[in-house]
Amino acid sequence: MPIVDVQLVAEGPNVPSGLAARLAESLAGVFSSPTGRVWVRLSLLPSTQYAENGVRAPDALPVFVRVLHADLPPDDALSTQAQAISKAVAACVARPSQWVHVEYAPAGRGRMAFGGRLLR
Repeated sequence: MPIVDVQLVAEGPNVPSGLAARLAESLAGVFSSPTGRVWVRLSLLPSTQYAENGVRAPDALPVFVRVLHADLPPDDALSTQAQAISKAVAACVARPSQWVHVEYAPAGRGRMAFGGRLLR
């Protein structure tokens, strides 16, 4: 762990080749994770399927990031980590970091199973 879902709002249907791997490597640095411990699931949301109230077209297309940790970091570390995630993802997708939005899922311990084995 962690498992990171990255959803790119994009105008075209193509995701740059190797982007998921670049995200995984960059985020592994943020989390100080050993090899094979950061999993990235990358998806594309067509810009026609995204809207903001009161805004005809956003200045830049956002990126939504959802992070699932086995155990959430302490509150004081979340802000620092969220900033580092935003910067790392922004660098990989060539977008401003202020358009990268990070959401933390509830802790996965006791809720996630890998190969049928509950993470305890």
